Amino acid sequence: MIVVLKNGVGQEKRDQLIDWLKEQGLKVHISQGEYQTVLGLVGDTTRVDMDLIGSLGIVDSVKRVSEPFKCCNRKFHPEDTVVQVGNVKIGGGNFCLMAGPCSVESEEQIVAVAKAVKASGADMLRGGAFKPRTSPYDFAGLKARGLEFLKIARQETGLPIVTEIMSIVDLPLFEDVDVLQVGARNMQNFDLLRELGKTSKPILLKRGLANTLKELLMSAEYIMASGNEQVILCERGIRTFDDYTRNTLDLAAVPMLHELTHLPVIVDPSHATGINRLVSPMALAAAACGADGLIIEVHNDPIHALCDGAQSLRPEQFDGLAKKIRAVREVALA
Repeated sequence: MIVVLKNGVGQEKRDQLIDWLKEQGLKVHISQGEYQTVLGLVGDTTRVDMDLIGSLGIVDSVKRVSEPFKCCNRKFHPEDTVVQVGNVKIGGGNFCLMAGPCSVESEEQIVAVAKAVKASGADMLRGGAFKPRTSPYDFAGLKARGLEFLKIARQETGLPIVTEIMSIVDLPLFEDVDVLQVGARNMQNFDLLRELGKTSKPILLKRGLANTLKELLMSAEYIMASGNEQVILCERGIRTFDDYTRNTLDLAAVPMLHELTHLPVIVDPSHATGINRLVSPMALAAAACGADGLIIEVHNDPIHALCDGAQSLRPEQFDGLAKKIRAVREVALA
């Protein structure tokens, strides 16, 4: 249920209504816009008299929300959420470019890539220390040592780091990581999502291999319902019948998610296509359709990469792409 207050309502009257709603056992999410205040009510709203609330002099309207996701629903929070990581902002018109290797392989490698992508305009450094792999025989990351190398790269460049967490038991290792990524395979690991909801860290939540947008939003709801509202959604392609690309990049998800939720939405064209030469055109398309950012794989020696070299851009390719992205953004915002 959402309660829209009239413009100019005083703080005292607003607080009295909020206190009364909380006494009814409801959680109240407050969205303060320029012209109106929206109260999002979460809980058993069936025992709340809509007509009674609607008759109050400070209330403009009362509506029930049929969607199962509440905290991340744009109806509850009409204004865009802006997730801030240090000096980097994501959402609300702020575009964030994340780049780096699929996997951290050595200190020299991650520092070299970090310096290269920063010089090209990247806002954040991505890199995998813990890697979920389809085959148990494939390289699965340097784990804790990889995290330390990421921190060294951050110290060298000043770029905030984003890396994937796979298990609750590893959470203490991620205390000094700027953004925790939940990969596609863990999108519905609800125990992990609940624990991440208890942290204050921004969470980058990737869409699952074959999950609907509603399921993605319900996973975000798990995090937000546990107290953490700093969630970034990521479209990274879904499994379809097509056999020419690694996945099918659903760019229609970007404007659709912007209609449904106030959370930032970024796109991963690297995992979506799995092919180096397709990353650039799909990255530009994502920027044009309204994505709040991109997360792109960049490796200084893709042929010898230990993970996903076929979809990684070389630093000079990323540099050229970054210039084109900025040009597309200027046109899209014009």
